[in-house]
Amino acid sequence: MKATPRVEDDKKAKVPNDISSFRVWRKRLVEAANKHRSWTIVISMAIGSVLLYFWAAFPPFSFVQSQNTWISGFVNAGVFILLALGLNIVVGFAGLLDLGYAAFFAFGAYLYAFGASPFTHLHLPFLVLLLGGAAVAAVFGIALGAPTLRLRGDYLAIVTLGFGEIVPIVFLNAEKYTQGTNGIGGVDRPNIFGFVFPGIDQTAYYVLMSMVVTIVLILVYRLLDSRIGRAWAAIREDELAAAANGINTVTTKLAAFALGATTAGFAGVLNASKLTIVDPTQFLFTVSFTVLAMIVLGGMGNPLGVAVGAFILYNIQAVLLKQLNAVFDNLNVPILQDIDFVKFQFLLFGIALVLFMMFRPEGLIPSQRRRQELHSADAESSEDLALVAPEAGEVAL
Repeated sequence: MKATPRVEDDKKAKVPNDISSFRVWRKRLVEAANKHRSWTIVISMAIGSVLLYFWAAFPPFSFVQSQNTWISGFVNAGVFILLALGLNIVVGFAGLLDLGYAAFFAFGAYLYAFGASPFTHLHLPFLVLLLGGAAVAAVFGIALGAPTLRLRGDYLAIVTLGFGEIVPIVFLNAEKYTQGTNGIGGVDRPNIFGFVFPGIDQTAYYVLMSMVVTIVLILVYRLLDSRIGRAWAAIREDELAAAANGINTVTTKLAAFALGATTAGFAGVLNASKLTIVDPTQFLFTVSFTVLAMIVLGGMGNPLGVAVGAFILYNIQAVLLKQLNAVFDNLNVPILQDIDFVKFQFLLFGIALVLFMMFRPEGLIPSQRRRQELHSADAESSEDLALVAPEAGEVAL
């Protein structure tokens, strides 16, 4: 009878010990991941890519569409992940609002179309064009950034918006060089060391996209922790203070535009090689808006949050909305079956943005710095209320 309370006390004492040991192991794991971040990204991307590939053949994915269709969608989502990571350098790291980001996407795609298609009778190696597309996009990023260095805020947004509108119009009207509205078709599929990617099976594209996204993630995290990454953060907080402390704001801003455009060039080449056709309608303002929404919803300033937000938002846009149409048609719901949810995707984007700005402005997976910035005012107001509350209570009594 006397041993029973002691056993119960031991059990109660064991639970906090288990929790504390779990916290210790979790802390060690987080410290090891931060110390070896590049290897953490490689291992995480490898595990996640393999799980997604095989899970696409099982429920609940198999209830929606086939495995190969899912893999194709994941590849397309990878294109938007690259775009979001690049725009996050400009918007999230440096604080420069760019609304014409789709233009750099177009430069990478058209470079590949010019270098690997029957239109120019050139069939250059894929890897050369992949690097060339990034380089050309970076050059145009510098060309856009150079005349806009004095602009800030809304003025910079207007100029980049104009640049983003000009580029598709130029490609549309230069029919002699771009085939105009018809676009450049018959683009070569990737050929890497003699292996030509098949057109139906999307596995090769999936592996290539996973590798490119992994490399870009590693480079972006390296930039975030580097000297130039801290310079971007200083410019984002206060450009005058950054300049007063010896930061060359001109070269730092140009580096942000160039490096942000580089990933868009990668995305343009990969997208053109997968679709095997390039036309101006692929690079309209809606692309820039969608990528910006992915950054805001995912977590501006945090590469992981941006990648997750881009992946989720693309699959909602490309898969979920289409499946909602099919589901409501099969159920014969009187009102909902007449609604085309795909046409209302930007309305849904707007509603999601409003809700996120109200309840979680930092995004799904925010950066620690941005979370502190957005919630510091809330903490200060709560402290002020705590100081005022006793006095209010005395008055009420």
